[in-house]
Amino acid sequence: MLRYTLMRLGIFAGCLVVVWGLVYSGLAPRGLGASNGLWIVMLALLLSAPISFVVLRKERDRASVQIVQRVDRMKANLEANRNQEDAADDASRAQGQTS
Repeated sequence: MLRYTLMRLGIFAGCLVVVWGLVYSGLAPRGLGASNGLWIVMLALLLSAPISFVVLRKERDRASVQIVQRVDRMKANLEANRNQEDAADDASRAQGQTS
């Protein structure tokens, strides 16, 4: 998961550098007034999203498998805890009825 996140950040940083270069060389339009920095970041986000979607497909699939495994483990642990609690409750009720 960390690898996927770092790869996404790397693609965004690359797009940010390219967009910054294009805007300051005059090949891409500048933002209005003081919004130029925001304009560059928004363009970089707009470009990096589809690139990440296509280029990082395999890495995204690996990350999603890890997440599913983690969720399944948590569900199993919760179920085991619930079963332990039910067994302890049943045992205490059985002791209470024999007394």
